[in-house]
Amino acid sequence: MQELDTDNKTPTEVQSPVQDGSPKFGRLLLLLACAVALIVAITLGSQAYYTP
Repeated sequence: MQELDTDNKTPTEVQSPVQDGSPKFGRLLLLLACAVALIVAITLGSQAYYTP
């Protein structure tokens, strides 16, 4: 037997969340910049610490 769908939603509303079409890469770019800065800081710090 088939069950009746009483939500009245179209298949596109059920499958994908609402998006405004513009990608948001700000947080990802900030995280990437922080990761690179951390790697640079570790590299420079270890060079200063281990260099006689």
